[in-house]
Amino acid sequence: MPELPEVETVRATLENEIKNEVIVGIDLYYSKIIQNELEWFIKAITNQRIHRIDRMGKYLILILDDFAMIIHLRMEGKFYIKTNEEIDKHEHVIFHFGSGRNLRYHDVRKFGTISLLDINTYLDEYPLIQLGREPKNLEYHHFFEMIKNRKTTIKQILLDQHIIAGLGNIYVDETLFLSRIHPTRVASSITLEDAKHIIFSATQVLDKATKLGGTTIRSYTSSLGVHGRFQNELNVHMKQGEPCPVCQTEIIKMKVGGRGTYVCPKCQH
Repeated sequence: MPELPEVETVRATLENEIKNEVIVGIDLYYSKIIQNELEWFIKAITNQRIHRIDRMGKYLILILDDFAMIIHLRMEGKFYIKTNEEIDKHEHVIFHFGSGRNLRYHDVRKFGTISLLDINTYLDEYPLIQLGREPKNLEYHHFFEMIKNRKTTIKQILLDQHIIAGLGNIYVDETLFLSRIHPTRVASSITLEDAKHIIFSATQVLDKATKLGGTTIRSYTSSLGVHGRFQNELNVHMKQGEPCPVCQTEIIKMKVGGRGTYVCPKCQH
């Protein structure tokens, strides 16, 4: 699943490729991806220019003349820029540009979503209004106040986009390893100092992963000719049976909140 660094890589690549393009038509092959009424969506988006592409958490935001197009890639959503190539069976939404090129949304599982909101109010509407802050914008004492009475595990807390935006399974595992915190610890047991370590580590992990273009692993491969290199920097995620890079203890895999989780049982006692 693409997380913040992967989505940021897609954002930057798309902005470089399609900024100032005008959408002159759209083909829909799986309409459930569109969250608006279809006839209105098609009419509203036609002849809209793409001014820039923003991101909040894991959401892509295409800023148009009158609207903001909010996109969530979910598990396997990708974009391709093509011209007259044959349509792939997993290309469900195709935006045609005045230049003759087209932007194709490709999604094997069909979990992704695309919605069109008014440019003046989109930040105050669902889904963006529900997002927590990204780690780099979240004060650790504020994070501590939000979680100090929660009885769920710290891993589930960090995966909750309402509390902290942008982290997914890969980067939560890496954050907790750097913080020396076991993922099954109940959030209410996290101290103020622990919270400080978590926010610092999360920011460090996301910054480094973003600089390296994200993580390309079997569960997520980018498109647009972009492939991340952070998988070469992973400490514990997908490292079951390998030695911990700090203490050489064998890394184990467990389930936390239904998610595969990688832990050093010594460093994260």
